[in-house]
Amino acid sequence: MPQTAILLPVMALMGWTFLILLLILWRRVRAGLAGEVRVSDFHCGESENVPDHVRLANRNYMNLLELPVIFYALAIILYVSGNVDGTCVVLGWVYVALRIAHSVISLTWNNVLHRLAAFAASNFCVLGLWLKLLAAIAF
Repeated sequence: MPQTAILLPVMALMGWTFLILLLILWRRVRAGLAGEVRVSDFHCGESENVPDHVRLANRNYMNLLELPVIFYALAIILYVSGNVDGTCVVLGWVYVALRIAHSVISLTWNNVLHRLAAFAASNFCVLGLWLKLLAAIAF
């Protein structure tokens, strides 16, 4: 297994994060053109005047910049330490798939329980990567 294989899910999640960033822009511009928001509604982030469909994209983007940082760090450490194997790569891709599912749920039907299930399952993937790396460097 090439060590670089762990970098593919990393790049995929980065690409997804950029797409969500573009979605924020699109939703904000569309809301502005429809008269739903004013520039001043974003003076200190997003005010209560910003409609939910606009705020959800931004919240999802912020979420993609929180726990995924641990995933990125783990992937880099796995790569640098030469501890990438098939299990790591599968966990990485499952993590990315679950993060995308979480985004899709959040940005469409937004069922909290469905969203939570995808979020929790993705966290178990990161935990699995962390435990695998810990075992590899500790033993």
